[in-house]
Amino acid sequence: MNDERLKYGDRIIYMEGICVDVDDCSISVDLKGRLGFFKAPKRMFICDTEPKIGQEFGWHMSFPEQLGPEIHEKYVSNLEKERRKQAEMNARSKKEEE
Repeated sequence: MNDERLKYGDRIIYMEGICVDVDDCSISVDLKGRLGFFKAPKRMFICDTEPKIGQEFGWHMSFPEQLGPEIHEKYVSNLEKERRKQAEMNARSKKEEE
């Protein structure tokens, strides 16, 4: 990683949230203060016990900074391919149900 691309210094803030989903590989958290939602791999969380829905989590973070105006075309192309694939699969399953 190259943090030299960041123009603004870190402004570390304390955040809290409530666990709303736990699956085999990830934990989903609703941020307090109506700030949104995020889902991250379990390996990113520090837990003394098995995480459960309803438990609180706290962490320090900074604000994401846009690195520039450039579009990552390959990434966008892969997203569009995946969306088309999902739409085709949904259309097939609807036909099979009829």
